[in-house]
Amino acid sequence: MDYLQRMQTNPPDLRPDLARARIPQERRDGQPTIGMVSLGCPKALVDSERILTRLRAEGYAISPEYQGADAVIVNTCGFLDSAKAESLEAIGEALQENGRVIVTGCLGAEPEYITGTHPKVLAVTGPHQYEDVLDAVHGAVPPRPDPYIDLLPASGVSLTPRHYSYLKISEGCNHKCKFCIIPDMRGKLVSRPAHAIMREAEKLVEAGVRELLVISQDTSAYGVDRKFAEERGHRAHITDLARDLGSLGAWLRLHYVYPYPHVRDLIPLMAEGLVLPYLDIPFQHAHPDTLRRMARPAAAARTLDEIAAWRSICPEITLRSTFIVGYPGETEQEFQTLLDWLDEAQLDRVGAFQYENVAGARANDLPDHVPDEIKQERFERFMQKAQAISEAKLADKVGTVVEVIVDAVDDEGATCRTKADAPEIDGNLFIDEGFESLKPGDIVSVTVDEAGEYDLWGRL
Repeated sequence: MDYLQRMQTNPPDLRPDLARARIPQERRDGQPTIGMVSLGCPKALVDSERILTRLRAEGYAISPEYQGADAVIVNTCGFLDSAKAESLEAIGEALQENGRVIVTGCLGAEPEYITGTHPKVLAVTGPHQYEDVLDAVHGAVPPRPDPYIDLLPASGVSLTPRHYSYLKISEGCNHKCKFCIIPDMRGKLVSRPAHAIMREAEKLVEAGVRELLVISQDTSAYGVDRKFAEERGHRAHITDLARDLGSLGAWLRLHYVYPYPHVRDLIPLMAEGLVLPYLDIPFQHAHPDTLRRMARPAAAARTLDEIAAWRSICPEITLRSTFIVGYPGETEQEFQTLLDWLDEAQLDRVGAFQYENVAGARANDLPDHVPDEIKQERFERFMQKAQAISEAKLADKVGTVVEVIVDAVDDEGATCRTKADAPEIDGNLFIDEGFESLKPGDIVSVTVDEAGEYDLWGRL
């Protein structure tokens, strides 16, 4: 099952859930050193970068290995029960390999859950509680800064390759989806001031970042809590923010965009070239009854109309989404409606996961949970259809010229991405001839020679 393999595998050095700090740095004698393991989504990765930046500013060295660290921070994920289990496993590994472990992140919102399994952790803090993490580090490994040696780069610490960076614009979420506990862990929507986002983005671009990936829990809702106020020349509204960020000259990619009506105002910015023609939209399902049980907007037909309108304005737009199969109460007819909707929508990039209970989620109490074997069978049918759509769409690109950004170069070739591909979650374009002069961060034009189910091959 190639589609299963492709959906679950990413290069280890690019996966957020396997991220270890990779910071070239000579450690001075006696310098306190901290390791970091970052699990989960790109939003957690941004939190890890902020924590490490603060630690570097205080004179700590960052170790990529357990054995080289005086203590290890594990930034956890707690979205699904399987993610919780993975977080507990990572904490156990850090305890075994190092012994001095500080836990933070989403699972930290349930400290008893962590200490019940791992009572020897030094401290547990919740998501985006940077000051508490620093306090815990200070208690375990007191800082010993040398102001003449410990210099922090202006761009801070990054856990991604230097040519792209995630840009978090808000925390929290105002939705009440029954399958999700993120609002309970991260609270209601809190948008960052637009001028602060712009300042961070400008520094990133000045430091060599060629692609900015905008992330949040609900990008479309950015600024609602601020009543879209304007401050220091920048308005806290996603359309204005996208226009301002697009003026910096880097690729700008939008993630987690809910299909509110005002999203259509973003599409002309894509047609103009200010924003990449790419939308990451969490549709989750298509049958109105399933969506109602999820407590999601139940307007799949109107969504198809919106998609058609977006494509009429910007024909080259790429649409990515994720779906839940086997949600409680999902009938075969409801699932077939989802497959039929996917046929009509013809989304470019599609992922899915099988429903599972999450402690504290309201969906747990819904009747008629779908047996595991049926969930698996529906998942496979869904991914087969999604793969066929992807394969056909990529085949249409053979013979065209596309712009790509280079992610990595080795002896065998260059691994690149088109404007239709986000790092870690979408496909790649590979160049295996005449690539020797390329380097990560280059943006070049490529003729597509060959297409697979998810990836492309081309030549300069």
